[in-house]
Amino acid sequence: LNPWDVMLCVSGTAIACENALVVAIICYSPALRTPMFVLVGSLATADLLAGLGLILNFVFQYVIHSETVSLLTVGFLVASFAASVSSLLAITVDRYLSLYNALTYYSERTVLCIHTMLAGAWGVSLCLGLLPVLGWNCLHDHAACSVVRPLTKSNVTLLSASFFLIFLIMLHLYIEICKIVCRHAHQIALQQHFLTASHYVATKKGVSTLAIILGTFGASWLPFAIYCVVGDPDYPSVYTYATLLPATYNSMINPIIYAYRNQEIQRSMWVLFCGCFQAKVSFRSRSPSDV
Repeated sequence: LNPWDVMLCVSGTAIACENALVVAIICYSPALRTPMFVLVGSLATADLLAGLGLILNFVFQYVIHSETVSLLTVGFLVASFAASVSSLLAITVDRYLSLYNALTYYSERTVLCIHTMLAGAWGVSLCLGLLPVLGWNCLHDHAACSVVRPLTKSNVTLLSASFFLIFLIMLHLYIEICKIVCRHAHQIALQQHFLTASHYVATKKGVSTLAIILGTFGASWLPFAIYCVVGDPDYPSVYTYATLLPATYNSMINPIIYAYRNQEIQRSMWVLFCGCFQAKVSFRSRSPSDV
């Protein structure tokens, strides 16, 4: 057994378990039906599928040696991770809209916008996953192979370019979110004639959280995306594994950042596992702009 394959399988198992719990909580709790939790559910579903894909890829790699199965599992992984990254972008857009259009955010138009974004994200992800299956692969042309077999160089270049574009859009939106948060804090300071310690701490915490979110996303995916562009298929496969493994960690961290920190989901977990809820424990409903 290749130890790198074992680590990817272990990573996939952890990803699947974490995100399966999030999906179960959202499906179990009728209160979690707002657009924000729909987006979190989409992200958890995509990461759950990615985790299952890593497990299936390990099983089929050592049990069933078939080109068709290999293409299907690779396409499944591409579609799942693409849906995960796209869902992250949708969550970022939702957070921006919740601040930029705070007065009209809780409207039917926002719900329609969220559903349209998700439909587009999953549609594009499905198309990207089908490309290797429909013939865009290097099974019969090894010279066209990329560092991720059986994907072609042009295929991984497209995927990397899509990631860089999404990363830049998220970076721009988070910068705009930071500007809005700081502007709101400044307006509150003008109204109260001074910036209280609590406002300063909340603003600093919000900006720090945004930096952690974007930093985690970039640190997880950028090495792999860059290596897909500059790497050569003749390089040792350990380079591919060493950059791909951290990318899978992003799907492991997502539930912690976007789900388990949310107090509504914490309350639902309490109810789900304990079967009861103490009324004296209060939870504050959070909006997408609460970062």
